Order: sequence, then structure tokens, then C-alpha cells
Amino acid sequence: AMTEEGKKLFAKAKSTYYYDFPDAVVAHPFESFTDLGPYDRCITRGVLASMLPTAYNMGTQIFQFPGHVVIQNEMINEVRVIPTDGRPHISGTIRQYMGDSRGRWDGDTLVIETTNFNAKVGLTRNGNTLLHSPDMRLTERLTRVDADTLRYEATVDDPKTWLRSWTVSLPLTQHPEYQMFEYACHEGNYAVRNILSAERAAEKAKTAAGTSSR
Repeated sequence: AMTEEGKKLFAKAKSTYYYDFPDAVVAHPFESFTDLGPYDRCITRGVLASMLPTAYNMGTQIFQFPGHVVIQNEMINEVRVIPTDGRPHISGTIRQYMGDSRGRWDGDTLVIETTNFNAKVGLTRNGNTLLHSPDMRLTERLTRVDADTLRYEATVDDPKTWLRSWTVSLPLTQHPEYQMFEYACHEGNYAVRNILSAERAAEKAKTAAGTSSR
């Protein structure tokens, strides 16, 4: 259940390729690059979306060092360097796509609390939908279930957007044979140019049709 402010954010979601999202305004003109989301522009999928499954390049590597844990997602080469040494969060005046993460141990469970979001990327569909407020707090929990499986849980707490917190959970299965590939998104990202040029062409065609009909 969403707050009134959350419903307004929900309706503002934009996407270039998901037109089956109920109750959201996803069909929209492309006036400039700002009408394409951070994922479309090869910037980020956001914290939660980067941990959720999608079509391809879904590898995740987790490195543990003294005082830090690093989570690297294959898609868009997302990398989070998470201190576990007890240091405080950065200043609230600094806002980031992936927020600011701090880790701690609760027994055998790694708990990661992330704040300082800029709220320019959503939580689902590669970060294009389910927008939230800058005050969202995301709490992730990683627990080893067996030799080959981690249980991943993420709790979203954002009273400005949702009436109560909610949690997603999924298993992360180890695949030692998997090879992480470079995600060279910008080099082959013709979508932004083509989408905007197609929109301009459609506008010209519409104008020409209107002129000839007079």
C-alpha cells in the first residue's frame, strides 16, 4: 500500500520497453535524453534492481577484505565498496544513485544499510519503475544457507512512499564455472540516439501530414 505521494511517484515511472506496467504512465514522448532512465543511459540499475534477476549478464561477485565487503554486479559493472569498520554514513547533503552503504555482522549474517539516495532511479525493472523518495533506507541481509547458496533479503523502509516496509528475498546460487564479462554498454548504446531521432522523424511526419491535409 502506497501513500498519496508514493502513488504520484508510481505514476511518473517511464520506460522505453515495458508497456505492460499497470496503472503507470509509461507511454510518453522522448523530448530529450532525460526522458530515458539511468539504465537506458548505461548509468546504473540502482541498488535493489542490480541484485534482482533480469535477462542476461546477471553475475554477481562478492569480495571480503578486512574492514570492507565489495559487491560487483556484472550488468553495467556496478561496484559497491561497503565499509564494515563501523564508520558513520557520509553527510546527508551528498546523494548518490546507489546511495551510501555501511555493513555490519549479525552473527553469520552480513547486514548492509544504505541511505543517501538521490531518488533518480527506481527499484524494479532495471531501475526504471517503482520510484521512491530520497529518504528511503534499504537494509540488505546476506546469509549463507549452504556451501553453494546465499539467501539475499532486502527490506525497503520509506514512509513517504509506502505505508509500511516490505521485503524481497531470493537465493543466490554459486556457479564457480561462470565467467564475468565486460558490460560495454556505452560503446554500443545506439538506443538513445535512435530513439530521439525516431521521435523527431515522427514529429516531422505528423507535421507534414497536417500540412498536406489542409
